[in-house]
Amino acid sequence: MSLHQLSNDKRRDMSAAAMRTFPNIVRDWGLKEQEAAVLLGVPDSTYRRWRKVPDSARLDVNHLERMSLLLGIYKALQILLPNAEAADAWLRRPNRNPLFAGQAPLDRLRQGLVADLYVVRQYLDAARGGGFA
Repeated sequence: MSLHQLSNDKRRDMSAAAMRTFPNIVRDWGLKEQEAAVLLGVPDSTYRRWRKVPDSARLDVNHLERMSLLLGIYKALQILLPNAEAADAWLRRPNRNPLFAGQAPLDRLRQGLVADLYVVRQYLDAARGGGFA
């Protein structure tokens, strides 16, 4: 089943669960509220409301896709770098891989584009299958 085919009840349940989980990732990654909102593609006020009352969150397909990618990035880092501090710090360290052009992966994520979330997720998924840079 695709995200487009979800019932309203299922989407509401997934939205609330995601918004109960995402603030923990925001904390672990040391993100500011504004950065968290950019990653989700919402205004600061919307993120703030969803964070305070997760059951009020109504993530659309775009937001659910972003959330899925962010959760995947977080999980992949935890698998690749079992030390939580190292996993969380990886996003902030400059990376020589051409995908990041010497910048930290978080800098790419902060651009706010879904495509950037995909690139980081794919990079980490590829690293899980082989070497890690």
